[in-house]
Formats: sequence, structure tokens, C-alpha cells
Amino acid sequence: MSDHPLPAHERISAAIRSSTAAGRTALVPYITAGYPQKDQFIITLRAIAQEADVVEVGVPFSDPMADGVTIQRASHAAIAAGVSLRWILAELSKAAPFDAPVVLMSYLNPLLSFGYEQLAAAAVPAGVCGFIVPDLPIEESDEFRAALDARGLALIQLVTPATPPERLKALCAASRGFVYAVTTTGITGSGKELPASVGSYLDQVRGLSSLPVCAGFGVRRAEQVRSLAPHADGVIVGSALVEQIESGGDPVAFLRALRSAQL
Repeated sequence: MSDHPLPAHERISAAIRSSTAAGRTALVPYITAGYPQKDQFIITLRAIAQEADVVEVGVPFSDPMADGVTIQRASHAAIAAGVSLRWILAELSKAAPFDAPVVLMSYLNPLLSFGYEQLAAAAVPAGVCGFIVPDLPIEESDEFRAALDARGLALIQLVTPATPPERLKALCAASRGFVYAVTTTGITGSGKELPASVGSYLDQVRGLSSLPVCAGFGVRRAEQVRSLAPHADGVIVGSALVEQIESGGDPVAFLRALRSAQL
């Protein structure tokens, strides 16, 4: 993967922009690594990567505080099956490259334990283009960012409807790959309707960001994708997709149904 003409963080942005240039909102599906069957991880990832623009792979964590019950359940089951950050990187390294850029979503502790420099070095042959770290404030991110920057990897920043304007500007400026715009306050997978103000909020974020803006938390239906399309470059689909996979549904058909909302 290291001989790719674009740095990894730019591959993320380019994949999303390619989708929007074709007149459709990019799809960024999320899966929990190794769930529900550890031995199906790469098979599932490959299938989803063929339909996705970017794939977000969740590193299981014992206390996923930003996530709702679906991803908590998936995380705990994957840990019980022996899924770890080291295992994920080893599996990805054996299988890379994939049809879409891969980003890892992880809480900070596993990354700290692995070591920032070692993690950045291991990410490159694994085809990992960037990281999303919900519990790493921008003020404490310099060391990790430096390790990622040295390898051309993205540290994707999250913003919320409650982010003050000056901080919103700083987060948009600091992000690489895309800006992750959380659509609602609270946790993932709540099943609540998206707030009426979500369009104006996303428009505000896009006005401040030179990168694509992807909307996440609570996206589970085709009509939501359609309503977000004028305001976001991409949508992140997590809990709804994990529920499809754990119930034995077809994740690719689910993603195609979301995409068909725009056709």
C-alpha cells in the first residue's frame, strides 16, 4: 500500500469526492472487527469495501462510551472472542489492499498500549489510511498526530452540534481525510429521528471545512440518506449495519438499498 501515488489521508478524501462528483453521497459503513464471527472478518470487510467509499472498522473496547447498545454488545463479544488491535492489524496486513480506504475507529487506550510510532508503522502495510479516536481531545493529540503525519495517515476529527464556533473552526482545520459531523448529541444507534436543525448544522460545518464532511450517528434508513444528501458529502452507517450483520442479513444489500435512495 505504501507505493500508492496519494498519501493515505488524501486517498480517504479522494474516495469521498469521487462519489460526490458522480452525484451521490458517499457511504462510510462501520463494522466491529471480528463480530459476530471472528473468522468472517476479512470476508465481510471485503464484501462491504466493494460497496463502500470508505470503510470504518471498529476496534473492540471494554467501555465504548460514545456507542449505544448495539456496538457495545458487538464490542464485548469480539473481545471475548480474542479480537484485539494487534490481531486486527495482522489480519488486515495479510489481506490488504481493499477496494475502499479503511479507517480504524478506536478509543485511546488500545492505541496508547500499542505505541503511537509502532501503530503508525503497522497501519501502512495493513492498508489503514486513518484513525477516528472519540476520546482524544484535540489539545492532547499532538503526539499521535505527529506519528500519523510522518506516515501520511489521517487523524479524523469529530464535531457535534454543541461544538462552539471557534472550536469547530479549529477541529475542521486539524482534521485529515474528512470531518466526522456527529448529527445528534448522545450515543450512536439511539434510533431517534435526526433533529430538524441537522441540515443547517451540516451546512455550517461544510462552510468551515476544506475537507469532505460526513454525517454520522443515527443514520439507518434510505430516506435519511436522501435528506442528508444536500448537506453532507457522506453518511456514516454503524449500528444499523451491525444489526444487519448480527441477524444474518446481507450487509451489501442493505448498503445498496441506502444508496438506491439517491438514484
